[in-house]
Amino acid sequence: MASPARPPRTTRAPRAARLRRALLAALVTAAVAVPVAGAARPGEVPAPAPRAAGPLTATEPSALATQLDARYADQRTALRAAARTAETHGAHGRAASLRAMARPGRSFLAFDGRDGGRGAEVVGDLARAERIAVLVPGADTGLDRYDRFRAGAVALQDTLRRGSGRRTAVLAWLGYRPPASGSTASLTPGRADQAAPLLRSFVEEVHRIRPGARVTLLCHSYGSVVCARAAAGTAADAIVLYGSPGTGSDDVTELRTRAAVWAGRSTGDWIAEVPHVRVPLLPGTELGFGTDPVDPGFGARRFAAGDGGHSDYLAPGSVPLSNLARIVAGQEPAGA
Repeated sequence: MASPARPPRTTRAPRAARLRRALLAALVTAAVAVPVAGAARPGEVPAPAPRAAGPLTATEPSALATQLDARYADQRTALRAAARTAETHGAHGRAASLRAMARPGRSFLAFDGRDGGRGAEVVGDLARAERIAVLVPGADTGLDRYDRFRAGAVALQDTLRRGSGRRTAVLAWLGYRPPASGSTASLTPGRADQAAPLLRSFVEEVHRIRPGARVTLLCHSYGSVVCARAAAGTAADAIVLYGSPGTGSDDVTELRTRAAVWAGRSTGDWIAEVPHVRVPLLPGTELGFGTDPVDPGFGARRFAAGDGGHSDYLAPGSVPLSNLARIVAGQEPAGA
């Protein structure tokens, strides 16, 4: 009996497999080849270990304000010490940045100059705030480029103060080491997985000292991956993803959060061109972050984000800044 005829073999891979391999090649090229240009970066700038900060135990505004003032003074001392160490090391730019951060009137809840630097700065009156925004930054944010990050926090606080009718504060949270753009770390969730429990703990502390305040996470670019990883069990009332490459989740339900989830992207943001897929690379590691959060299928509430670029969401007077402030205030954004 003759064997059944086999279908002819083809030398062309299925279209999905070809696209998968092409995407993998592109991502690996970006992750490996692009950073070569920056391979000769200066070594880490040393900094002294920070002194353990005393706990914030008060919740009554005047008592909390006294504790916060003491905390801010301690962190200014730590910043000045780090600036002296950086100067001695020859890192004059880092030293100048740290001296600016240590000026009177600046208010840091936390600072650690080691491993690239960590910090959390308060813009506004946290002791009496009824609406609190926590800014979670994306790639390339660090102590040497901190001014731009802080400028966004100041612009947001100014907008909130003019429009919300409530006491507000913005917390610029540089609580993890953001990856460099184009690096392997910027295309994989490793840094976000490390940062997520730190962000969740930070929000819990904010909620503990200001239990009646509404807390919103504003998550830019790679910061949206951090927020997605921290979403389950977070004490935040809302999570806003903007300029996002994806979250590593297919839809909102996978975030397992009680918080309202918003998403927006400016029409001029280059991140729209990033492929929204996840490609396994090594066991337990993948490249890419999956579904676009502004895709209706993701299930987030969407807001208008104007026509600016990837770094323009907190630009003074801009559409996205106005709508982000409205979300923080618990209001509906315009043009949603």
